[in-house]
Amino acid sequence: MTMKYLKASLAGALALGLATTALAATGEFDNMCAMGLATEQNVETDCSVNATYEGKTYCFGNEAAKEKFMENPDENLAKAKEYYEEAAEG
Repeated sequence: MTMKYLKASLAGALALGLATTALAATGEFDNMCAMGLATEQNVETDCSVNATYEGKTYCFGNEAAKEKFMENPDENLAKAKEYYEEAAEG
């Protein structure tokens, strides 16, 4: 019976650790939504919705934005970079 509780406790700790890791992701563009930037919008995120593309992590405001971005990542990334750099220049 003790083993049953131990296994359940370990499973819970693992799940909590994975969830914390997902929330702690750090992405390009200061965690701004990459699709938002591609459409000239500043959308802050906690980076819990993210994707890795060409070795870099990009954050999104929601799953729909992520899916839309990934339909044409090269074009959307170019647009996002351009807008982000222009906004930084001010």
